[in-house]
Amino acid sequence: MNEDVDINPILAWLKEKQDSYPVTVEAVGVNDVQGWKTDPVSGNITHESGKFFSIIGVKITGASDREVPSWSQPMLKQEEVGISGVLVQKKDGVTKYLFYAKFEPGNINNVQISPACQVSEGNLAQAHGGKRPRLAEYFDGTKGRLIASVLGVEDGGRFFHKVNRSMLVEVDESEEVPVTEDYIWLTLPEIKKLLRVDTTVNSLARNVCALL
Repeated sequence: MNEDVDINPILAWLKEKQDSYPVTVEAVGVNDVQGWKTDPVSGNITHESGKFFSIIGVKITGASDREVPSWSQPMLKQEEVGISGVLVQKKDGVTKYLFYAKFEPGNINNVQISPACQVSEGNLAQAHGGKRPRLAEYFDGTKGRLIASVLGVEDGGRFFHKVNRSMLVEVDESEEVPVTEDYIWLTLPEIKKLLRVDTTVNSLARNVCALL
């Protein structure tokens, strides 16, 4: 670890994104969540479109090595594979990695350093009829050179059979990547140091960093 690396400018950039993001998140009762419904028989919670995720129940028996061998609990279920992608590019001879200041409603401080592209496979293929995610062309095989693509299991204590794909894609040094001010190029020493700062790098970005 290079302790001489100064990440304070990066943390200041992230703080500015957090403070300026125009959003309000308020906890409400599930009955007040628009677009979601509860099945009167199973109790499962699903979106009226049939897409996104659902909340189901599971019953566990025979887990002899756990605190109790049997229990039941709710879990999140999502069939689609999530994509967490980071671009790699040499700039003036230095290898850098592209990340994004992304908002999620459950984040502490609203915005965290996230993969450059964090979407579902369905969104990447425009299965929902919406616009393509920014930088999608680098993670569907259209542009760039694939370095790594690994399926990882999401937290099995909360998610039912949920997997995410972590991807690294290299971009030619001469190519201009179409990014906004919400993206940031980081060196490996900077990333290593940022990973040690509380609530700064989100969990999906940490998964991709395991491939570096």
